[in-house]
Amino acid sequence: MGQLNGKNIVITGATRGIGRGIALKLASEGANVAFTYSASIEAAQHLEKELLTFGVKAKGYQSDAADYTAAQEMVADVIKEFGSVEVLINNAGITKDNLLMRMSEADFDQVMQVNLKSVFNMTKAVIKPMMSARKGSIINMSSVVGIKGNAGQANYAASKAGIIGFSKSVALELGSRNIRCNVIAPGFIETEMTAVLDENTVSEWRKAIPLKRGGTPEDVANACVFLASEMSAYITGQVLNVDGGMLT
Repeated sequence: MGQLNGKNIVITGATRGIGRGIALKLASEGANVAFTYSASIEAAQHLEKELLTFGVKAKGYQSDAADYTAAQEMVADVIKEFGSVEVLINNAGITKDNLLMRMSEADFDQVMQVNLKSVFNMTKAVIKPMMSARKGSIINMSSVVGIKGNAGQANYAASKAGIIGFSKSVALELGSRNIRCNVIAPGFIETEMTAVLDENTVSEWRKAIPLKRGGTPEDVANACVFLASEMSAYITGQVLNVDGGMLT
């Protein structure tokens, strides 16, 4: 028996990296998974097939979470198809790194739109059905950068810090309806995106982490299982760092 048997879960940006790892782990724990993707149709079809092998219901939706109307429509479609949304995982995100003096307005705006506005859009779309059901768990993906900042990432750090403030407010507003809202702040997680980095750089990063390794998508996914399940029924408004002790 999985921890999430029969739960209907929506996850944004799931075709690669952390999002993909989360989707697979949730399905292995018995959850039905609806996920969004923007452009990678082939990767989405492949993921859908993989998720179905766990004997759960799974469907990919080509939808832009940063677009308010698209987010509303996507959630309405999921409810039509799956019957309900019990867990929302806001994972979609991008980076447009540059020092502030070189950062364009467009690069600031786009990161805020995709990383932060999408969280507002998707949360707005699920709260009415969750309130009617008087239960729900919203899990928002921030970053250690949202807690401590990072040179060259003012836009990304601002968006990820914004997610923390937003989530704590949602937790306060919706707690009386038995809807929980928590944040996961991953540290250095090794995915296909980090695989292209210089090995020496990656090695130095690993050495600086108390657990002496980068994290895996599964490390983040395990935290999602906990926050999506009834094991965390009395936990809301919290930020869980999954960073190997980086911010200790």
